[in-house]
Amino acid sequence: MESLTLLELNKRIASLVTTPATQNVWVTAELSDVSVRGGHCYMELLQKDPSTGSTLAKARAAIWANNFRVIRSDFYAATGQDFATGLKVMVRVSVSMHPVYGMSMVINAVNPDYTMGDILRRRKEMLARLEAEGIADINKSLCWPEPPLRIAVISSPEAAGYGDFMNQISSNNLRLRFSIKLFPAIMQGDRTAQSVISALNAIEAEQADWDGVVIIRGGGATSDLLGFEDYSLAAKVATFPLPIIVGIGHERDVTILDYIACTRVKTPTAAAEWLILQGKTALDRLNYLGQEIGLTAMQYLSGCKEQLSQLEGRIPTLPFAAVDRAKAKIDRYAATLQQLAFKRMQPQMSRLDTLASTLAMASHNTIERRRSKLDALAQLLDALSPQATLRRGYSITRHEGRAVTSADSVPQGAMLTTTLAEGTIISVKQ
Repeated sequence: MESLTLLELNKRIASLVTTPATQNVWVTAELSDVSVRGGHCYMELLQKDPSTGSTLAKARAAIWANNFRVIRSDFYAATGQDFATGLKVMVRVSVSMHPVYGMSMVINAVNPDYTMGDILRRRKEMLARLEAEGIADINKSLCWPEPPLRIAVISSPEAAGYGDFMNQISSNNLRLRFSIKLFPAIMQGDRTAQSVISALNAIEAEQADWDGVVIIRGGGATSDLLGFEDYSLAAKVATFPLPIIVGIGHERDVTILDYIACTRVKTPTAAAEWLILQGKTALDRLNYLGQEIGLTAMQYLSGCKEQLSQLEGRIPTLPFAAVDRAKAKIDRYAATLQQLAFKRMQPQMSRLDTLASTLAMASHNTIERRRSKLDALAQLLDALSPQATLRRGYSITRHEGRAVTSADSVPQGAMLTTTLAEGTIISVKQ
């Protein structure tokens, strides 16, 4: 049976592979297993099913050192990030077949606009969805209290950005006292979004204790920030009931959270500076109000002093003037009262004169009638009195002051007193 050597087979494959159709071809793929060794960059290019995420195709690729330095520099300048796993790229490749090392793809150019475009496209889709659901501006519309001093911080405890934030807050020249609590979270990688959401849920459970939230992370490659480009995290931040400051990365770094959070700053240090500025603004306002209150009080006191000085000069004459005014007023009232009294009393006095004459006549007649009646009663009383009876020859006998009506009621030897019309007789019963 006729056979080929491996070298001959590889040469046949090389002759088939190395054609114009496989040279300098632009290919879109996702990077995986990126590593740099000896100045060369090695990676794996993947194509995944958009619906299932399963791998449809993959191939090893490399950028040789003579091109890698320039390609890497240009890509970083355009995108702000280095080659890293997870990025979607458009690369120009040439396929070659080496008799010893086999087939390989050599990358000789990269289109950075494609990578940035993919990130921006996904971000625009998420922002459009948030706006369609009516929640994109909820957190942005919240107002910070004046000043915000109770701050919940979401960051990795080991992150340099968190250290910078705390140093800036604790060493502020205004000596503002902030109440800070760290809610730790993973700030890089596939678990970033869920970790930050969990921290936000923990803060929301005790939201009455906090004035606002700070989400901070130090700078890094743009690929390190891809974990924040997540719809669930964006929706959570957009609808969070407390105002949120986002300070992720450097000045050039942007994530979807920067578009929906209440406040966006460049860096973690800038987040601390923003909070300190709010405290300074509140202090300045208090100082201004204090000065205004002091100035108003001084002006008021000055006016009072001037008024007192005027009153002091008028005090000696005020009592006399007041008395004169009171006297004049009393005289006017007296004259008016006298006139009114005379007008009202004149008819009453005439009526009293008439009543006096009538009363005198009526009194005389009444007295005469009563006198005649008394005379008649006196005559009747005189006729019915015991004295009149005695004058008619009767007498009254008493024993111990009581009238005797029966001889049997008086014991033998009792002393009796008999009253006559004229005189009294003392006797003893035998």
